Amino acid sequence: MNHTERRNHLRQILKGTQCLSPASVYDPLSARVAEAVGYQIGILAGSVASNTTLAAPDLIVLTLTEFAEQIRRITRASTLSLIVDADHGYGNALNVMRTIEELEHAGVSCMSIEDTALPIRYGQPEGKDELISTEEMVGKLRAAVAARRDPSLVIAGRTAALKVEDTARTVARVKAYAATGVDAIFIIGVESVDQVKAVHDAAKLPVIVGSAPASIRREDLAACGARIVLQGHQPVAAAVKALHETYSHLFNGGAPADLKSKIASAQDMDRLVNGENFKKWQREYLR
Repeated sequence: MNHTERRNHLRQILKGTQCLSPASVYDPLSARVAEAVGYQIGILAGSVASNTTLAAPDLIVLTLTEFAEQIRRITRASTLSLIVDADHGYGNALNVMRTIEELEHAGVSCMSIEDTALPIRYGQPEGKDELISTEEMVGKLRAAVAARRDPSLVIAGRTAALKVEDTARTVARVKAYAATGVDAIFIIGVESVDQVKAVHDAAKLPVIVGSAPASIRREDLAACGARIVLQGHQPVAAAVKALHETYSHLFNGGAPADLKSKIASAQDMDRLVNGENFKKWQREYLR
């Protein structure tokens, strides 16, 4: 499946009536595991990329080049329709155009550009988001749409307005973002389905929900125009815990055989890395 086919697959989901969740992936192997389970959509969050590529927190220290290279590895190794969180586009509107160019070439199916003021400024209160102006964000999104070369690429305008403003002001931002030609609205800070409905009614576009309280049913989100809802990045944390437990077991003198029930079999690993294909190519081409 080529990049355009993956993008069109995601567009069909956005045009549908269900609300689905992507697999949180962070490298080619995790993407292969997600595919084996049955996922067709994946997401690489900026925070996850920073954690797994640099072992650093989500403070915009990851560069666009590093992010694009990790995306390229994932899209080369899997057929997932990959959604990525492109943060603030790595700068102003001109930087956003470069970001679109690089990440489209890397194979993403959807990328979001957000209105959070990044990186965090000196003296900014801890844990408090600050937003750029609506006018600046509109310029970024217009630039993003103009920079796109494959019309099937999905561009989402992401807003954190619900975290710092009331619903009415959020809706005003969303209307302005929708008018730029983006394909979806990505919202974080959702606390009720009414907020999702207000955003969808204002934008007339599919909604991607960053997270939602456990009390909100997926069916209710779907009825309000949400087509994708994130579930967090538990697979990354699970992998970290499994690594820690395995390393601790072996470091403290535990026998490797004791881990048999907790690790992937050699056969499973061989399937994930396409071992049979490589064996075939060795037979056919190595002389």
